[in-house]
Amino acid sequence: MDEAVPVTRVTDHGTAKLMPDVDRARAWLLTVDGAPQSYVDLDDPAHLEFEYARRLGHALDVLGAPGRALDVVHLGAGALTLPRYVAVTRPGSRQHVVDADGELLRLVAEHLPWPEGAGIVLHAADARDWLERAPDGSADVVVGDVFGGSRVPAHLTSVGYVREVARVLREGGAYLANLPDAAPFAFLRSQLATLGTRFEELVLIAEPGVLRGRRFGNAVLAASHRPLDVAALSRLTAADAFPARVAYGAALKEFVRDARPVRDEDAVPSPEPPDGAFGIG
Repeated sequence: MDEAVPVTRVTDHGTAKLMPDVDRARAWLLTVDGAPQSYVDLDDPAHLEFEYARRLGHALDVLGAPGRALDVVHLGAGALTLPRYVAVTRPGSRQHVVDADGELLRLVAEHLPWPEGAGIVLHAADARDWLERAPDGSADVVVGDVFGGSRVPAHLTSVGYVREVARVLREGGAYLANLPDAAPFAFLRSQLATLGTRFEELVLIAEPGVLRGRRFGNAVLAASHRPLDVAALSRLTAADAFPARVAYGAALKEFVRDARPVRDEDAVPSPEPPDGAFGIG
Protein backbone atom coordinates (compact mmCIF):
# COMPACT_ATOMS: atom_id res chain seq x y z
CA MET A 1 0.00 0.00 0.00
CA ASP A 2 1.31 3.44 -0.90
CA GLU A 3 2.05 5.68 2.05
CA ALA A 4 -0.40 8.56 2.35
CA VAL A 5 1.28 11.92 1.83
CA PRO A 6 -0.01 15.47 2.35
CA VAL A 7 -1.62 17.23 -0.60
CA THR A 8 -1.52 21.01 -0.97
CA ARG A 9 -3.46 23.02 -3.52
CA VAL A 10 -4.21 26.69 -4.04
CA THR A 11 -7.99 26.87 -4.39
CA ASP A 12 -10.37 29.68 -5.29
CA HIS A 13 -10.41 31.06 -1.75
CA GLY A 14 -7.16 30.04 -0.11
CA THR A 15 -4.55 27.32 0.24
CA ALA A 16 -6.02 23.94 1.10
CA LYS A 17 -4.01 21.10 2.59
CA LEU A 18 -5.02 17.47 3.09
CA MET A 19 -2.97 15.79 5.81
CA PRO A 20 -3.16 12.07 6.65
CA ASP A 21 -3.78 11.04 10.24
CA VAL A 22 -0.94 8.86 11.50
CA ASP A 23 -3.31 7.07 13.92
CA ARG A 24 -6.11 6.13 11.47
CA ALA A 25 -5.20 4.45 8.19
CA ARG A 26 -7.47 6.36 5.77
CA ALA A 27 -8.33 9.45 7.78
CA TRP A 28 -7.54 12.97 6.65
CA LEU A 29 -7.54 16.49 8.05
CA LEU A 30 -8.43 19.36 5.72
CA THR A 31 -7.06 22.81 6.51
CA VAL A 32 -7.56 26.03 4.58
CA ASP A 33 -4.96 28.74 5.17
CA GLY A 34 -3.83 26.77 8.21
CA ALA A 35 -7.25 26.63 9.89
CA PRO A 36 -8.77 23.16 10.43
CA GLN A 37 -11.92 22.77 8.32
CA SER A 38 -12.82 19.08 8.27
CA TYR A 39 -11.77 15.63 9.36
CA VAL A 40 -12.80 12.55 7.38
CA ASP A 41 -12.20 8.84 7.94
CA LEU A 42 -12.85 7.12 4.62
CA ASP A 43 -13.10 3.72 6.35
CA ASP A 44 -15.52 5.00 9.00
CA PRO A 45 -17.56 7.97 7.73
CA ALA A 46 -19.68 7.87 10.89
CA HIS A 47 -16.61 8.91 12.92
CA LEU A 48 -16.89 12.63 13.69
CA GLU A 49 -13.62 13.94 15.10
CA PHE A 50 -14.42 17.62 15.67
CA GLU A 51 -16.66 18.54 18.59
CA TYR A 52 -18.93 20.83 16.55
CA ALA A 53 -19.32 18.11 13.89
CA ARG A 54 -20.43 15.60 16.53
CA ARG A 55 -23.00 18.07 17.82
CA LEU A 56 -24.34 18.63 14.31
CA GLY A 57 -24.39 14.86 13.93
CA HIS A 58 -26.36 14.46 17.16
CA ALA A 59 -28.87 17.06 15.95
CA LEU A 60 -29.25 15.17 12.67
CA ASP A 61 -29.71 11.91 14.59
CA VAL A 62 -32.79 13.17 16.47
CA LEU A 63 -34.61 14.48 13.39
CA GLY A 64 -37.36 12.07 12.43
CA ALA A 65 -37.16 8.31 12.76
CA PRO A 66 -33.66 6.84 13.16
CA GLY A 67 -32.24 5.76 9.82
CA ARG A 68 -34.96 7.43 7.75
CA ALA A 69 -33.67 8.96 4.52
CA LEU A 70 -33.63 12.74 4.42
CA ASP A 71 -33.29 15.43 1.79
CA VAL A 72 -30.42 17.58 3.08
CA VAL A 73 -28.86 20.80 1.81
CA HIS A 74 -25.35 21.44 3.12
CA LEU A 75 -24.19 25.04 2.78
CA GLY A 76 -20.42 24.78 3.07
CA ALA A 77 -18.59 21.64 1.96
CA GLY A 78 -15.26 21.22 3.71
CA ALA A 79 -14.27 17.60 3.09
CA LEU A 80 -17.94 16.50 3.10
CA THR A 81 -17.78 15.16 6.65
CA LEU A 82 -21.51 15.51 7.39
CA PRO A 83 -22.76 14.44 3.95
CA ARG A 84 -20.73 11.24 4.34
CA TYR A 85 -22.15 10.80 7.86
CA VAL A 86 -25.72 11.18 6.62
CA ALA A 87 -25.10 8.79 3.72
CA VAL A 88 -24.11 5.95 6.08
CA THR A 89 -26.49 6.68 8.98
CA ARG A 90 -29.50 7.44 6.74
CA PRO A 91 -29.07 5.40 3.54
CA GLY A 92 -31.02 6.65 0.55
CA SER A 93 -30.77 10.30 1.57
CA ARG A 94 -30.51 12.88 -1.21
CA GLN A 95 -27.94 15.57 -0.47
CA HIS A 96 -26.94 18.80 -2.16
CA VAL A 97 -23.59 20.24 -1.08
CA VAL A 98 -22.97 23.90 -1.92
CA ASP A 99 -19.62 25.68 -1.71
CA ALA A 100 -18.32 28.81 -3.42
CA ASP A 101 -14.84 27.26 -3.76
CA GLY A 102 -15.14 25.04 -6.83
CA GLU A 103 -11.46 24.12 -6.76
CA LEU A 104 -11.81 22.88 -3.19
CA LEU A 105 -14.73 20.70 -4.24
CA ARG A 106 -12.58 19.24 -7.03
CA LEU A 107 -9.71 18.59 -4.62
CA VAL A 108 -11.95 16.71 -2.19
CA ALA A 109 -13.66 14.71 -4.95
CA GLU A 110 -10.28 13.73 -6.38
CA HIS A 111 -8.47 12.71 -3.21
CA LEU A 112 -11.28 11.78 -0.80
CA PRO A 113 -13.90 10.06 -2.99
CA TRP A 114 -17.18 8.78 -1.61
CA PRO A 115 -18.98 5.59 -2.65
CA GLU A 116 -21.15 5.53 -5.74
CA GLY A 117 -24.81 5.76 -4.84
CA ALA A 118 -24.15 7.96 -1.79
CA GLY A 119 -26.69 10.48 -3.10
CA ILE A 120 -24.27 13.42 -2.84
CA VAL A 121 -24.36 16.14 -5.50
CA LEU A 122 -21.86 19.02 -5.46
CA HIS A 123 -22.60 22.61 -6.49
CA ALA A 124 -19.93 25.30 -6.91
CA ALA A 125 -21.97 28.37 -5.98
CA ASP A 126 -22.50 31.04 -3.34
CA ALA A 127 -24.65 29.55 -0.59
CA ARG A 128 -27.31 32.24 -0.55
CA ASP A 129 -27.48 32.53 -4.33
CA TRP A 130 -28.02 28.78 -4.61
CA LEU A 131 -30.59 28.79 -1.81
CA GLU A 132 -32.57 31.58 -3.47
CA ARG A 133 -32.91 29.42 -6.59
CA ALA A 134 -33.90 26.25 -4.72
CA PRO A 135 -37.55 25.11 -4.88
CA ASP A 136 -39.99 25.77 -2.05
CA GLY A 137 -40.33 22.94 0.46
CA SER A 138 -37.58 20.83 -1.11
CA ALA A 139 -35.45 19.95 1.96
CA ASP A 140 -35.91 18.22 5.29
CA VAL A 141 -32.72 19.78 6.67
CA VAL A 142 -30.53 22.75 5.79
CA VAL A 143 -27.09 22.77 7.41
CA GLY A 144 -25.25 26.10 7.55
CA ASP A 145 -21.49 25.66 7.96
CA VAL A 146 -20.03 28.36 5.72
CA PHE A 147 -16.84 30.21 6.57
CA GLY A 148 -14.97 32.82 4.60
CA GLY A 149 -11.61 32.23 6.19
CA SER A 150 -12.52 31.86 9.86
CA ARG A 151 -15.71 33.99 9.79
CA VAL A 152 -19.30 33.36 8.76
CA PRO A 153 -20.06 35.73 5.85
CA ALA A 154 -22.41 38.62 6.62
CA HIS A 155 -24.97 37.77 3.92
CA LEU A 156 -25.63 34.44 5.69
CA THR A 157 -26.60 36.06 9.00
CA SER A 158 -29.67 38.16 8.18
CA VAL A 159 -33.47 37.90 8.19
CA GLY A 160 -33.37 37.76 4.39
CA TYR A 161 -31.16 34.67 4.54
CA VAL A 162 -33.31 33.03 7.22
CA ARG A 163 -36.42 33.71 5.12
CA GLU A 164 -34.86 31.74 2.25
CA VAL A 165 -33.88 28.88 4.58
CA ALA A 166 -37.44 28.67 5.91
CA ARG A 167 -38.89 28.73 2.40
CA VAL A 168 -36.74 25.83 1.22
CA LEU A 169 -37.51 23.69 4.27
CA ARG A 170 -40.56 21.45 4.46
CA GLU A 171 -43.04 22.05 7.25
CA GLY A 172 -41.39 19.61 9.63
CA GLY A 173 -37.86 20.51 8.57
CA ALA A 174 -34.98 21.91 10.59
CA TYR A 175 -32.10 24.32 10.13
CA LEU A 176 -28.77 23.54 11.79
CA ALA A 177 -25.95 26.06 11.97
CA ASN A 178 -22.37 26.07 13.20
CA LEU A 179 -21.56 29.55 14.53
CA PRO A 180 -18.51 30.87 16.44
CA ASP A 181 -18.60 33.49 19.19
CA ALA A 182 -17.43 34.44 22.68
CA ALA A 183 -18.86 36.38 25.62
CA PRO A 184 -20.81 38.66 25.65
CA PHE A 185 -22.24 36.74 22.63
CA ALA A 186 -23.55 39.70 20.65
CA PHE A 187 -23.30 37.71 17.42
CA LEU A 188 -24.81 34.48 18.76
CA ARG A 189 -27.67 36.29 20.48
CA SER A 190 -28.46 38.27 17.33
CA GLN A 191 -28.48 35.05 15.30
CA LEU A 192 -30.97 33.45 17.66
CA ALA A 193 -33.17 36.56 17.43
CA THR A 194 -32.90 36.43 13.64
CA LEU A 195 -33.87 32.74 13.50
CA GLY A 196 -36.77 33.54 15.81
CA THR A 197 -38.35 35.68 13.08
CA ARG A 198 -39.17 32.48 11.14
CA PHE A 199 -38.91 29.53 13.55
CA GLU A 200 -40.83 28.83 16.75
CA GLU A 201 -38.47 26.22 18.19
CA LEU A 202 -34.84 27.11 18.92
CA VAL A 203 -32.08 25.11 20.58
CA LEU A 204 -28.48 26.06 21.40
CA ILE A 205 -25.73 23.46 21.90
CA ALA A 206 -22.37 24.56 23.26
CA GLU A 207 -19.54 23.53 25.54
CA PRO A 208 -20.08 24.90 29.08
CA GLY A 209 -16.75 26.74 29.07
CA VAL A 210 -17.81 28.70 26.00
CA LEU A 211 -21.20 29.56 27.52
CA ARG A 212 -19.52 30.70 30.73
CA GLY A 213 -17.38 33.10 28.74
CA ARG A 214 -14.10 31.31 29.35
CA ARG A 215 -13.11 30.94 25.70
CA PHE A 216 -14.02 31.55 22.08
CA GLY A 217 -15.71 28.55 20.48
CA ASN A 218 -18.36 27.04 18.24
CA ALA A 219 -22.02 26.77 19.06
CA VAL A 220 -24.58 24.72 17.14
CA LEU A 221 -28.04 26.20 16.68
CA ALA A 222 -31.09 24.18 15.68
CA ALA A 223 -34.30 25.84 14.49
CA SER A 224 -37.61 24.27 13.54
CA HIS A 225 -41.36 24.84 13.45
CA ARG A 226 -41.88 21.68 15.50
CA PRO A 227 -40.42 20.79 18.90
CA LEU A 228 -37.05 19.06 18.71
CA ASP A 229 -36.27 16.01 20.86
CA VAL A 230 -34.33 17.97 23.44
CA ALA A 231 -34.16 15.05 25.88
CA ALA A 232 -32.49 12.78 23.33
CA LEU A 233 -30.22 15.57 22.16
CA SER A 234 -29.16 16.31 25.73
CA ARG A 235 -28.31 12.64 26.35
CA LEU A 236 -26.22 12.41 23.19
CA THR A 237 -24.26 15.62 23.79
CA ALA A 238 -23.70 14.83 27.48
CA ALA A 239 -22.14 11.48 26.55
CA ASP A 240 -19.42 13.06 24.40
CA ALA A 241 -15.79 13.11 25.52
CA PHE A 242 -16.23 16.89 25.74
CA PRO A 243 -19.83 17.24 26.95
CA ALA A 244 -22.02 20.10 25.79
CA ARG A 245 -25.01 21.87 27.27
CA VAL A 246 -28.35 22.11 25.49
CA ALA A 247 -30.22 25.37 26.13
CA TYR A 248 -33.83 25.92 25.08
CA GLY A 249 -37.11 27.42 26.25
CA ALA A 250 -36.97 29.97 29.04
CA ALA A 251 -33.19 29.62 29.51
CA LEU A 252 -32.63 30.42 25.85
CA LYS A 253 -34.97 33.41 25.95
CA GLU A 254 -32.97 34.73 28.88
CA PHE A 255 -29.77 34.22 26.90
CA VAL A 256 -31.13 36.16 23.90
CA ARG A 257 -32.66 38.89 26.07
CA ASP A 258 -33.07 42.11 24.07
CA ALA A 259 -31.04 41.10 21.01
CA ARG A 260 -32.57 42.25 17.72
CA PRO A 261 -32.88 40.43 14.41
CA VAL A 262 -30.23 41.35 11.83
CA ARG A 263 -31.41 43.20 8.72
CA ASP A 264 -29.53 42.68 5.46
CA GLU A 265 -28.26 46.24 5.52
CA ASP A 266 -26.90 45.82 9.06
CA ALA A 267 -25.40 42.34 8.67
CA VAL A 268 -21.78 41.74 9.67
CA PRO A 269 -19.58 38.61 9.63
CA SER A 270 -19.13 36.54 12.75
CA PRO A 271 -16.40 37.87 15.05
CA GLU A 272 -12.74 37.33 14.22
CA PRO A 273 -11.42 34.49 16.38
CA PRO A 274 -8.47 35.28 18.63
CA ASP A 275 -5.04 34.11 17.48
CA GLY A 276 -4.70 30.38 17.90
CA ALA A 277 -8.38 29.71 18.58
CA PHE A 278 -8.74 27.25 15.71
CA GLY A 279 -5.14 26.70 14.70
CA ILE A 280 -3.17 23.47 14.70
CA GLY A 281 0.36 22.57 15.67
